[in-house]
Amino acid sequence: MFAMILPVRSLLVAIFVMMAGSGFLSTLIGLRLERAGSGTIIIGIVATAYFGGLVLGALRAGEVVRRVGHIRAFAAFVALLSASTLTYALLQHPALWMALRFVDGLCVAGVFICVESWLNDRAEPATRGAVLAGYMVALYSGQALGQLILRSGNSAPQIPFELASILISLAIIPVCLTRATAPQLEDAASVPLRRLVEASPLGVAGAGVTGLLLGAFYGLAAIYARRIGLDLADTAAFMTTVILGGVALQWPLGRLSDRYDRRRVILACFAATWMISIALASQPQGILLFGLGAAFGGLSFALYPLCVAYANDRLLPAERVAASGQLVLVYSSGAALGPLGAAASMSMIGAGGLFLFIALASAVMFTFGIWRAAIRPPVPADRQQDFQILPRTTPVAALLDPAGPESAAASTEQPQQQVTHG
Repeated sequence: MFAMILPVRSLLVAIFVMMAGSGFLSTLIGLRLERAGSGTIIIGIVATAYFGGLVLGALRAGEVVRRVGHIRAFAAFVALLSASTLTYALLQHPALWMALRFVDGLCVAGVFICVESWLNDRAEPATRGAVLAGYMVALYSGQALGQLILRSGNSAPQIPFELASILISLAIIPVCLTRATAPQLEDAASVPLRRLVEASPLGVAGAGVTGLLLGAFYGLAAIYARRIGLDLADTAAFMTTVILGGVALQWPLGRLSDRYDRRRVILACFAATWMISIALASQPQGILLFGLGAAFGGLSFALYPLCVAYANDRLLPAERVAASGQLVLVYSSGAALGPLGAAASMSMIGAGGLFLFIALASAVMFTFGIWRAAIRPPVPADRQQDFQILPRTTPVAALLDPAGPESAAASTEQPQQQVTHG
């Protein structure tokens, strides 16, 4: 595998370093706002601003990449993200921090578009799966390890922001010094959302609700951890545990969904997330808290690629890449709403309100899935595509699907199958 990702090592190093610097900011900002006396609703609004910027950046940042090229666009996005990160240390005000989080979302989306389109161009059909796996490992391991920087703020409150800015700035170096030729970013194809809903209501709703769950978690989990009595070091460890748990279970659950009706695996994951969230809402302590956190991450992180795979099972091969890109936007839209709903729940109920909100959303989705399974037969085994782990980043990430471009090309040479709707 190492030999397969060697040609894109500079891009993977860059995304690892950038995520180590930026991946913990949502945790840090939530904690700082709470310590300054901001209410849960304000913290939720600031968290929502980031996902709003991520959605807009996913839609618009590609124009910047096309105009100036990948390397210049990457450097510009990273430089602006680094400057934004330092600005947090200058003045703490919710309105300013909301604007900065929106800028952060725009910049991170721009970075993802640069890296993902470049990886797609460099990956050969035989190595695409290894490249995608390497990208996921770099992204999530950087995000997990970055949580440890939270502990650096004990001596001086500005140090975590300074360290984050340093790491983000260093991410420019591997890309600027690479000898690899940057590609031309092509316009991404699109599939109307109505077509997606007609083909797979469960897949679309599942992607949106998964965004709701994880947007709420990323925006407010640190507040939950502090309010149930964890210190700063344990809060960082809890966040790291959830992220690593999320990486660990995606592949086993995905392979399970290849062997059995994928809907059953999705429904089981939503049901288990529902139960685990209720347990977390009861504010457990010690090893039980961390064990439940790892299980929550493992199940909830797997839901998005499972829902994408199920939606693709219901689509024609030529539609799958564009549909996966559209589902990223559905996920991101849900993620933008999640912190607001969770903040309202926490304001009324307390710390456990975060996971009660997540439990309610999971229960509603589970009920919807049961209804869909009752009125529609499963996808035949020979029509079910292989599961692929997919990042929840931008529509360009869909191009990294090892089955994507090839299956689309193949569909032009074969008669299209009739796909049922409803």
